[in-house]
Amino acid sequence: MIALMSWVLAIPLLGMMTGLRSMTPMAVLCWFAYLGSNGGHLPLVGTWGFWAAKLITAIVFTVLAVGEYIGDKLPKTPNRTAPGPLMARLAFGGLVGALAATGVKGSVLEGVLLGVAGALVGTFLSYQVRKRLVDWSGRPDWIVAVLEDAFALLVSIYAMGVVTG
Repeated sequence: MIALMSWVLAIPLLGMMTGLRSMTPMAVLCWFAYLGSNGGHLPLVGTWGFWAAKLITAIVFTVLAVGEYIGDKLPKTPNRTAPGPLMARLAFGGLVGALAATGVKGSVLEGVLLGVAGALVGTFLSYQVRKRLVDWSGRPDWIVAVLEDAFALLVSIYAMGVVTG
């Protein structure tokens, strides 16, 4: 049942959250892998994704995620739907999907496809939701962006919880 929920729910959710914040799901996954490097959370040691279970990897992606939280609030930051940011989201969606699939001993290709599809949906859906929330609420964009940060983090943690059972 855990494997089914991983494929149907968790891996696409990780991809979707990559559409919101490209580094957050990767940072969360790395912490789950690092904390599980002794047989616990996400077993990646001994696989191609062994590097994601290293403390330094978790720290680097956490720093990148925090940097993205800050950069997202800056006025000159390009839209997530622009070609460069979109390609990064799709690449990291595929990577996080592949790593999660590896951790549950599933098909890496299917993980990539689910992660990329989730990232594509998450990128465009979250762009529209954020834009409409700002317009509807009359609040500054950065307030909605902070809520989006928290949402991406919490849903990524939830999704990894599903993946790891």
